Amino acid sequence: MILMSHPVGNENVRQAALGFAEAGLLDQFWTTINWDPDSPLDRVLPDKIRRTLRRRTYPPTVRKRTRALPFRETARLLLGAMNVGSFSQHETGWLSIDAISRELDRHIAEELSSKDANTCVYAYEDCALESFRAAERRGQTRIYDLPIGYWRAAQRIFSDEREREPEWSATLTGTRDSAEKLAWKDEELRLAQRVVVASAFTQSTLSESPAKYNVAVVPYGGPPVHEGDLLNCAGKLRILFAGSLGQRKGLSYALRAVEMIGREHCELTLLGRMAANDCPVLDAAVRRHRWIPTLSHAEVLREMREHDIVLFPSLFEGFGLVITEAMSQGTPVITTPHTAGPDIIDDGVDGFIVPIRSAETIAQKLDLLASEPHRLQAMKMAAREKARRRTWENYRRQLVAVAREVMNS
Repeated sequence: MILMSHPVGNENVRQAALGFAEAGLLDQFWTTINWDPDSPLDRVLPDKIRRTLRRRTYPPTVRKRTRALPFRETARLLLGAMNVGSFSQHETGWLSIDAISRELDRHIAEELSSKDANTCVYAYEDCALESFRAAERRGQTRIYDLPIGYWRAAQRIFSDEREREPEWSATLTGTRDSAEKLAWKDEELRLAQRVVVASAFTQSTLSESPAKYNVAVVPYGGPPVHEGDLLNCAGKLRILFAGSLGQRKGLSYALRAVEMIGREHCELTLLGRMAANDCPVLDAAVRRHRWIPTLSHAEVLREMREHDIVLFPSLFEGFGLVITEAMSQGTPVITTPHTAGPDIIDDGVDGFIVPIRSAETIAQKLDLLASEPHRLQAMKMAAREKARRRTWENYRRQLVAVAREVMNS
């Protein structure tokens, strides 16, 4: 049986837990908040808090196997909503996500003392060290889910980017980890008997580690396809950039490409929160273009349907759910090899793969689609058809197969 944990439970975590529960493999799922949207309290909470908590709900088959440690995470969310961040300093704050993850990890390590050797621990980056150590002592199986690329590869790419685009440096927040935390990550990997990643790119970054790992690539899925009529391209090309507004997502190159083809030929929507509050070029971008800081998931999908193309020129990505979400709505994606794009997209058929840091290539693809609306319409249809085969059901089935293999061996 599997004991699984994750501090916040995003969509891929929910799907993994659901897959294990459906297969009869899930013993316990540990997290921080296990919200019941049918509770009386849900009906009386302010709308903003209710929306936040509803992101922490799980399918009934998972919920009944869930153990929650809600105190710190609830305090972190409430104080964050009030813009009180003094307790949430990166790594050191009592309410930092690192502190919350370590607390969860310690509780799981203690829980494992009551489990037999047939238990499999399924844990995620930054929340596995103590539980893996305890599992190793007891001869219990250990599977490690690495949702984004290896840290050494990230630091190399971000260091290069700071030199290339210094005015965007403030948005590159992925290199703040201490040496202690980075050593923690390496020790988690060392203790894992199988490493699960969601893209070939993430797998490739592990070549920069001093050790070798047994890796399984299990791509994420996407939402059900939109079966309605696809939007015809008429007039300006409608372009959507979706994700955290920062340089890890390649934002400066997307903005430059849009400027190259001219605002008279296209209009850009920026959907996502700003990655930094002290970046003048980012401030100027959100003033210049249509900007939507946040939407519900259903509203995000609607925005995707109402655009002709999604730009996702990421420099470093574990997968990029934006890709499968956009394609499910019949919207092609322009992305880079540093995402799951090459695992999903047939270049030139249902989207485009462009080099990282190449605004010129992005502009060429945008100009091509703007000048050939029939080709764009064909790509929309092809993207939607591809999405039919990239379902969460397939992800769950493949992940269960990997878990059974590891447990049986």
